[in-house]
Amino acid sequence: MANTKEQPKTNYAKYGIIAVVVIAVALAGVYMLRRTMSNTSDSGVSTETAISEVTPDAVNGADLRMAVVRMDAIQSDARALQDLRKQKEKYENQLRDDLNKQQKALEKEKTEIEKSQDVLSRDALQRRVMDYQARVTKLQRDVTERAQSIEESFQRALAQIQEKHLDPVVEGIIAKKNLSLVIDGRFARTGANIANLDITDEGVNALNKKVSSVKMDKPKGF
Repeated sequence: MANTKEQPKTNYAKYGIIAVVVIAVALAGVYMLRRTMSNTSDSGVSTETAISEVTPDAVNGADLRMAVVRMDAIQSDARALQDLRKQKEKYENQLRDDLNKQQKALEKEKTEIEKSQDVLSRDALQRRVMDYQARVTKLQRDVTERAQSIEESFQRALAQIQEKHLDPVVEGIIAKKNLSLVIDGRFARTGANIANLDITDEGVNALNKKVSSVKMDKPKGF
């Protein structure tokens, strides 16, 4: 877990994706090995000779210490992440309110244009229609840019929580428990009577002690 440095784009998914990546890499390795073997002539070396330098060393039950962490639970239960989602929702609600106001204004403008068709000259009507279309295009562009800015600000704050707070907490737990492997609980199937296997609650409690909120950067257009 301590070495799983990856993009956040969903951030906290890096802990869960490790198992999938390992499996994918292993399968790709087997596929490439088979292709290489099919395209290479037999050297005549026996299997015993080929593996002569492979050591008999392997991890055993006495050495292997494992734990499971449910990253989805940390995302939903940690106070800093709850607060961050509320900040994002606040900006999204403001954007939606602004959009509704501007849409109503455009609908009113459209109605007035339709009523003025028999009053305005052809050129004047065309100018008014073009102005209306330009306003619609600008609204669409502004809403898209502001929504993207909200998401970018949210992702930066997520990355800050992960890099400055969550990663050190998880790495500290790994060190304190002397763990050799931590996997995401969403990808694990475990029995009901395995004591001390799930470290999720300890992770949430430790993260809550370390940080309660991280302020999002103000998105563009707000």
